[in-house]
Amino acid sequence: MKALSYLAARRDQGPVLITDIAEQKKIPVKFLENILLELKNAHILESKKGRGGGYFLKDAPNKTSLATIIRIVDGPIALLPCVSLYFYQKCADCTEEVCPINAVFIQVRDATLEVLESKTLEDIQEMIEEAIDFSI
Repeated sequence: MKALSYLAARRDQGPVLITDIAEQKKIPVKFLENILLELKNAHILESKKGRGGGYFLKDAPNKTSLATIIRIVDGPIALLPCVSLYFYQKCADCTEEVCPINAVFIQVRDATLEVLESKTLEDIQEMIEEAIDFSI
């Protein structure tokens, strides 16, 4: 999220080098390379090689939800596999029809998704700008 918010803030400045992102956001380069490549393969980012190259957002920051990014980088948003929308797995020792844990974690999933689906990279960028303005 730190790297993506950095790219969102520099969207109009063209591609950004991995080393610049890593240095500014204090992220190890090798770790960042893997994440950015994963996001590129998922069509969240694009890259340009050569002089003036680097990574940049494929779409406007208001087009990419935080839920999409989390699913790409971390997998399921649901805390239990039996309540996941995209990564569902039935629990080996559970009957979902009478499982009180399942019912509670469906509510947790839905509340979490309500926030993460409605928030975008643009929202994070606006919050960062507000925090900077407030601290000045």
